[in-house]
Amino acid sequence: MPKTILVVEDFDDIRDAMRILIEEIHGCKVIEASDGSEALNMAREHRPDLILMDIAMPVFDGLYAASEIRSDPNLRDVPIIAVTSYPEQFGKNAIDSGFNKVFDKPQLLAELDKLLAEIVGEN
Repeated sequence: MPKTILVVEDFDDIRDAMRILIEEIHGCKVIEASDGSEALNMAREHRPDLILMDIAMPVFDGLYAASEIRSDPNLRDVPIIAVTSYPEQFGKNAIDSGFNKVFDKPQLLAELDKLLAEIVGEN
């Protein structure tokens, strides 16, 4: 059964690129959200294997969404990766809010490829 990855990104083109990489190259199922509020709802409904989430978004930002996800006992162990253009600005706050790692968007494709290989067991 394929792993389910929740991609949370407010820019459609970035979300589309991530979905293509995840689905086409790694064969995972992708569910999507465009803000932190949708992310929280989607995480609760689907309990994904991994959450890739932007930080600067409308409605709920990623920091708030991550802390809410971490407070849910059913989601507490789901890895959450911050994907941001501002890792220096948000890095420490992201970890404090419950993110496991912080990726810089310009480095995303190389790092995401490695991460997904680990998650789906392609070592």
